[in-house]
Formats: sequence, C-alpha cells, structure tokens
Amino acid sequence: MPQPSNAATDQGDGRSVLGIDAAWTAHHPSGIALVRHTAEGWRCELLAPSYDAFIEQASGHECNPEQKAKGSRPDPAALLRASRQRIDSCIDCIAVDMPLAMTAITSRRAADTAIASRYGSRGCAVHSPSAQRPGAIADRLRVELETLGYRLQTADSAHSGPALIEVYPHVALLTLLNLSYRLPYKVSRSGQYWKAEQLSISQRIERLLSHFEEIRSVLDAQITEIPPFIPRASEVSTLASLKPIEDMLDALICAWVGIEHLEGRTLGLGDHNAAIWVPAAGAR
Repeated sequence: MPQPSNAATDQGDGRSVLGIDAAWTAHHPSGIALVRHTAEGWRCELLAPSYDAFIEQASGHECNPEQKAKGSRPDPAALLRASRQRIDSCIDCIAVDMPLAMTAITSRRAADTAIASRYGSRGCAVHSPSAQRPGAIADRLRVELETLGYRLQTADSAHSGPALIEVYPHVALLTLLNLSYRLPYKVSRSGQYWKAEQLSISQRIERLLSHFEEIRSVLDAQITEIPPFIPRASEVSTLASLKPIEDMLDALICAWVGIEHLEGRTLGLGDHNAAIWVPAAGAR
C-alpha cells in the first residue's frame, strides 16, 4: 500500500474522497477506498475489502490477502478517524453505493425509478430497497454521518461539501468505459451472464478477471498509485474469492464519482428525499 502522506510535500489542494461499496447486511464485507488530490492529481491512499481492514491499514498494518474479509456494521466515526490518521485532513466527500434517504427507507424511491427510466434499457436498473434491506443499516449510516457534518445531498441540494452522496457503480462504468450496456463483472451473476456459453468455473473466473483488469485500467488513468490487488487466474480457485476484489473495484468507482461530484460534474437523479448521483458526461 502507499505510505502515509506528507501534507508538506504533496502540495495539491488536499481534497479527499471516501468511496464505500456498502453491503446491505452486516454479515457481508464492504469495500472502501480513500483518495486524495495531490500535485500529481488524485491518488489512492488506502484500499480495503472491509471496514475492519481499512481501519487496520490506516493504523499501519499490512493487508493480508489470505485473510478473509469480515462483514460488520459501518462505524462512520471510526472510518473518519482512520482516514484522518492516514491523510491528516478531513474528508470532503463520502460517496456510497447503498440506498440513502432523508427519511427511513421502506420501499422503492423516486431516485430508483429515475435511474430505471434513464438507464434501464442499458441494463442498469437498480434493486428496490426495503425496510429490511438495507433498512436500518442505511438509515443509521445517514443519521450518524449527518451528526458528523456530512449531510445527504439530494436532487435539489447544491454542490457543496462536506458531502454525502449516493452513487451507482454500474452507471458510472457506462461513462468510464464508454459503454452502451452494463459491463458483466459481478461475481454472483457470472452464471447468468454467460449461461448460453456454458462456461466452466475456471472460464468464468478468467472472464471476470479480464473485466476487472479493464476497470482497473481506466481507473488508473483517473487515480494514481492504486495498489496491485487483482490476482492472476492461476492464483484463483473459487469464484467466491473474487468477491472482495469486486468490492474494492466498486469502492474505487464510488470514489471516482465522488471526485466528479467535487468537480461539479455530476447529476442528481431523484427528488428532495433522495438522489443517486451519476456522471453528468454520461447522462442521457
């Protein structure tokens, strides 16, 4: 991983983004990425497959790729302390891939309908949230972050920080990769993506890794010093072992949308209660 930053020598404007691929349940891990603006552009400061791993790395512990990522409820205060420990400055934008709203989420929101209307034909409709999933996890995250100074930005709010925004990696990838249709890179859906081809497990692993590298390549052009975290096909024996890699990629995509948001290049789709922020360049 990159070494702790030195604010005196990095220069740049010092803005930072925390990207979180938040699991909808406490027993699944959540990918998390910290990026900061330096004289050379945006740089990856930390990348982890779980909240606990992120906090440990911020304290100077090396990431153990053999250790299974563990799920937990998000602790926003602990994550912000860990981020500050790493970069010695406050986070300007927190970009989260999970349904968030100003009121308790109990059913499909206007934001979900707006995404489906604009991107459904491109394979990027969203799952409908409910009171159970993500339910209390999302409500608690939003409330706790607001207490810490990060108010959720909805469709009628101005582009100002510190900000908390909801993002959607599938849509962001349409812009990043200039795609007309959703990229098939989700581990859990690999059996459906190529069902007609009847690919073996090893072939599906190779196909997924190819798409992971494609995503990584385009992110490298936007964010420097992303650590090497995508394994070779010969090092992978199960599909399940690719899920933490997918989560970290999604966290980096979330961070990139956060960067675009700070630069004023996003569009909020939804209403006064909730919005999903997408790259303005790809909105159509």
